[in-house]
Formats: sequence, structure tokens, C-alpha cells
Amino acid sequence: MRAMNYRGPQRVRIEDKPMPEILHPEDAIVRVTRSCICGSDLHLYNGNVPDTRVGMTFGHEFIGVVEEIGSEVHKLKVGDNVLVPFNIACGKCAFCKQGLYGNCHESNPEATAVGGIFGYSHTAGGYNGGQAEYVRVPYANFGPTVIPEGMDPDDAVLLTDVVPTGYQAAEMGGIQKGDTVVVFGAGPVGIMAARCAWLFGAARVIIIDHIEYRLEFAKNYAKCEAYNFKSMNDPVVFIKKETDWLGADVVIDAVGAEAEGSAMQSITGRKMLLQAGSATALHWAINSVKKGGIVSIVGVYGPTSNLVPIGNVVNKGLTIRANQASVKRLLPKLIEHVKNGTLKPKGLITHRIPLEAIADAYRIFSDKLDNCIKPVLIPSTAKY
Repeated sequence: MRAMNYRGPQRVRIEDKPMPEILHPEDAIVRVTRSCICGSDLHLYNGNVPDTRVGMTFGHEFIGVVEEIGSEVHKLKVGDNVLVPFNIACGKCAFCKQGLYGNCHESNPEATAVGGIFGYSHTAGGYNGGQAEYVRVPYANFGPTVIPEGMDPDDAVLLTDVVPTGYQAAEMGGIQKGDTVVVFGAGPVGIMAARCAWLFGAARVIIIDHIEYRLEFAKNYAKCEAYNFKSMNDPVVFIKKETDWLGADVVIDAVGAEAEGSAMQSITGRKMLLQAGSATALHWAINSVKKGGIVSIVGVYGPTSNLVPIGNVVNKGLTIRANQASVKRLLPKLIEHVKNGTLKPKGLITHRIPLEAIADAYRIFSDKLDNCIKPVLIPSTAKY
């Protein structure tokens, strides 16, 4: 089969790789019909996540058709169109029983934090991902969800990560009616978080980034205010001024390890890798939220330490909530939001690119070319 092959930082290509096989009775083999490149993939692509190994296939956002099932799979059948959550969860361990599907203890048992993730580094289990024609899906009785009849596949593929992650970012913020919510990062997840903030009763939603076309897109899609931090002397002071010097009620970090805006953070976190990414957005979030406020973190950082102002967290009495989205928990309500038109995920998609052109797709998305917000990859084997 044809699949993305990681050859080192900023080097990806399409190559022939062996077809995935059933390795466990609860496995399924899925023929991919849509996959995405995620901002989290760019952390891997740029060499910012430990233990990202040459030869891996990335891709944790994909949908497809079930081609083969293991002998103990009874909740799927061959021919089902399925969306596959990015987190690999058994559904049975102590953490899955709490609904913490991003922290499954069975899919990544050697880790102390995150569960298994498709197409991510070996810190997340080392599973090959969906930027390929076919993919092996473990725990097929639990993870994959049959796509509702009539749902647009472009909507369905964004239910694997972008929509639930953005929604959970807002949910973890504990947004109350009348709150001012600030989102750092106008990538797809940040834009979706801003859109979902309204669902929880926000009275004002502000998104901050430094790329003008993304800010303009966010204003139109999420119906929020959008500001360029490069036009400000200090984003924290700007937010304080906008909130009667109290600070925002809720701040969401949807940027993570590759945040710009601080030379020191960029040098130590992105160039020298002395910390697990640049924590600039997290600094801004902690310092711009009100006393007693909530910081919600969905931006991805590495599994080692970061330079963060923990003293301000303590002295301001902040609540910090963070996790990988528990996709399976959120899917029922999100599917309903898509069905009734409350959320329109496919509106985020700006580029549909053949899987064979994956090197160009990564370059376009990474370098912010051609007004790219969200690229979707379509394998030649996709039949719908």
C-alpha cells in the first residue's frame, strides 16, 4: 500500500509499505477514505516531539471503510463506514471507565500519562496512522464509530479530533453565561474552540494569533473578535485593558509547543530543545486570566518539563484543566450538533490534496501557504 513515511525533521514522502495485518482478534483493517494533517502533526514534522522515529506513518484523523475484522469483533462488519477517534482506547481499563479515553492504560501501558494515539511518536505507543491507504485499528469493538447515514465525509473526518478537541477545550474552561473567553491560536482547533465557547454561554469571545488570514477566517467562522499579537506591545496588557483590568474569565491555550512571540521561549523550546516546546501561549494564558479564573490547555507539549510561571498560578488561585480530548465520550452530542447544523466542521477545510502529494501538503500547511487552514488528504483508493 501507499503510505506517508517520516524520514526526519521536515522530510516526509509517500512510499510503498506492507499492508497492515490483523494482530489481535479485536483488530480491524480500515481502508482510508479521508485523513487530515493536524497541527499536532507539525510538532512531529518539525522534530519537536521526543521519540518520533524514522519510518513512522503519521495521521491521527481519518475515516474509512472496514475491510477486514478480527475473530472477536462483533460491533462492526465489513463494509461499515467508520470514523476513528484519534485516541486509541480499550473502553475497559480504570481510566476508560472514568471516560478518560485519552489516558487509556491498556493502549499505551508503558506511559504514565497519555494513552495510545494513532500516528504519533512512540511516547504515544508508536502506532502507525491514517495518512495511508489502509490502517490497522485496535480495539475495534470500542473505538470506531459508524458514520451516520447521509453525513458528509468531510464533516465526519473532523469529528475524529478537531471538533471534539475544540469542544472539550471550551468544556474544560467551565464557561459560564456572560463570560469573556480568550483563545490563543487561530488554527483549526483554536477556531473550533472559539466557535464552541458560544455554546456554553460566553458573552464575548476573543481569538489571538499572528497570521492575518487565519484571524480573518476565525472572525467569519467563529463569529468572534480576532487580534494580531504582533500589533500589540504585550498581549497580556491588551487583554487586561479589554476586561476592565480584571483579566478574562477563561483562557484557552490552543497553540502548544510551537508558539511564537517570545525569543527566549523559541530558542530554548524550539531550537535548542531544552524544554518541551515554547510555552509562550501558556505564559500569556496564565498571566491574562483573572484571579480565580480557569486556563484550559489543549495545545500539545512534549512529555518533559517547561518553563511556566507556576507561582502566578498559585498566587492567582487559578484552575488549570488539560487533557487530550476524550473523543468517544463527546461523539454522541457532537454528531447531533452536526446533524442539526449547530456545528459545520467541513467549513474549516480549505485544501483537499491527493495522498500522493503529501510532501507538498505538509509544506503548505507548515509554512502557512495559500491561506491554508485545514488540509484533507484523499488516497487514490478512496471510492467515495
